[in-house]
Amino acid sequence: MNHFILIASLLLLFSLNNFVVEARQIAKSTTTGTRWVVLVAGSNYYENYRHQADVCHAYQILRNGGLKDENIIVFMYDDIAFNVQNPRPGIIINKPYGPDVYNGVPKDYTGENCTANNFLAVILGNRTALTGGSGKVVNSGPNDYIFIYYADHGSAGMVAMPTGDDLYAKDLIEVLKKKHEAKSYKSMVFYLEACESGSMFDGLLTEDMNIYAVTASTPAESSYAMYCPGHYPSPEDDFETCLGDLFSISWIEDSEKHDLQKETLEQQHGVVRRRTLVDYLDFSSHVMQYGNKELSKEPIFTYIGTNPDNDNSTMKAEEFSSNPSAEIAHSSRLTRGAVSQRDAQLHYLWHRFNRSADGSSEKIEAQKQLQNEILSRQQVDQNIHQIIALVFGEENVSKMIESIRPAGQPLVDDWDCLKMLVRIYGKICGLLSIYGKKYTRAMANMCNAGINEKQMTLASNQACLK
Repeated sequence: MNHFILIASLLLLFSLNNFVVEARQIAKSTTTGTRWVVLVAGSNYYENYRHQADVCHAYQILRNGGLKDENIIVFMYDDIAFNVQNPRPGIIINKPYGPDVYNGVPKDYTGENCTANNFLAVILGNRTALTGGSGKVVNSGPNDYIFIYYADHGSAGMVAMPTGDDLYAKDLIEVLKKKHEAKSYKSMVFYLEACESGSMFDGLLTEDMNIYAVTASTPAESSYAMYCPGHYPSPEDDFETCLGDLFSISWIEDSEKHDLQKETLEQQHGVVRRRTLVDYLDFSSHVMQYGNKELSKEPIFTYIGTNPDNDNSTMKAEEFSSNPSAEIAHSSRLTRGAVSQRDAQLHYLWHRFNRSADGSSEKIEAQKQLQNEILSRQQVDQNIHQIIALVFGEENVSKMIESIRPAGQPLVDDWDCLKMLVRIYGKICGLLSIYGKKYTRAMANMCNAGINEKQMTLASNQACLK
């Protein structure tokens, strides 16, 4: 009798195990459409190591999640892995003592082909609009899911690309609208890491487009670099640059340890928001949500798959708690030091100067580059101040620089005006640097106040051509 009960129990256990496996397979097959992913690192040069590291790491998450290279499109300048300053030639890491994340990453749009125009053409699936690159595009249909992750420098109303023109919010939204009108996706998720990244969607991305966007910051905040020299946790001593970005490593590191069939986008937003929101320190970034927030209830698996090694992982309640005091207390155990993306260049140059041997040629060169960066910042501060004063009066300079529109209202009424002011300034005063782009909000405010092309040209000539 006992022998019979044992056999019956084993058969029942075997049947239950098969049921669980089949349930898993059914769950994994409920996403009937194809997953498409576009990854963008919008910078170049070794001091911006972190953006390409973020994107390469994201690619590894996708491959482990079961996505095929034919459905993953990568934009990156590809000047980091074999850069002479890279202490690990041919290797890119995204955290201190971390594994190589560069191996196997597709080189779809690199170097001079890493442009905003190619990015927009890829989203639309428009091969005829491409200039160079692999030719891969998002050839999606009405049942497909799209995930876009963009890591870069940004400013009010724009994000950068290493080659060609910057990408303006208006142009991005217009392309997303065209994609929606073509009925070529079921739903889309867009993660954006950049300073003032909220301005790319605030007041522009409507719910009916069925896109859920998450940004590293509000329309008026910096986002932050992470794993930087001199900050805890710090990279190995021979690294002179930050290895990742705070928002990016938060969602990526969360994705690589959890079962993404169970974890929803909303839960991940809670995890990432908590890790980036550290109010008691000198840096703070508020992760924002835009578009159709109902999509946040879907499992992350729907868009980026899941690593089967994480099938049995579970999330603790405190990991996605919405209690503000719990968030800040928990964050203190995760994040000890970060650098504003806009100041990461200055941090990099200072670190190079500080660690170079006294009297060495490296020290002299580092000092020169550091001084040039400081002088460049002072010059653009002075230029913008004087341009505003000439057009609107000295008494309105602070207002023009600091004014922020209410949430839900786009940055500027006339986007062509903003492009015009940026273009005129670049032609007369010099292209806006990463630091200088902090003033695109001031330019937007100038447009909203009614400045015209003639006024901007005259003021720029007077301020910059002395």
